[in-house]
Amino acid sequence: MLKDIIAVERRENYQIYIHFEDEVEGIVDISKLTKFTGVFAPLQDPKYFAQVELNHEVGTIQWRLGADLDPDVLYAVISNQPIPNYKLSRSA
Repeated sequence: MLKDIIAVERRENYQIYIHFEDEVEGIVDISKLTKFTGVFAPLQDPKYFAQVELNHEVGTIQWRLGADLDPDVLYAVISNQPIPNYKLSRSA
C-alpha cells in the first residue's frame, strides 16, 4: 500500500479523521486499534490525545512522546481492505 497520510484532524472519543494522498479518507477510532499501554499510555489523556500531528517525513500520524501508527494499518481500516503480506527476500 504505502500511501502517505496528508491530513489529520482529531475528533472526540479517541477518533481521528485521516486523509491519504490517493484521496481515501475516513475516521478511525484509535481506542479500537491499540491498548493504551506502554508508549500509547499517555493517549488516555484527552488533552494529550488531541496533540496528534502529521509526520510528513514518514507519512503517518504521531504524538510527541514517540507514539505513532503504521499508515498501512490505518489505510486498511479506512478502506476496508486487507493489509498486504510483505515477504522478505533472501539472498542466496
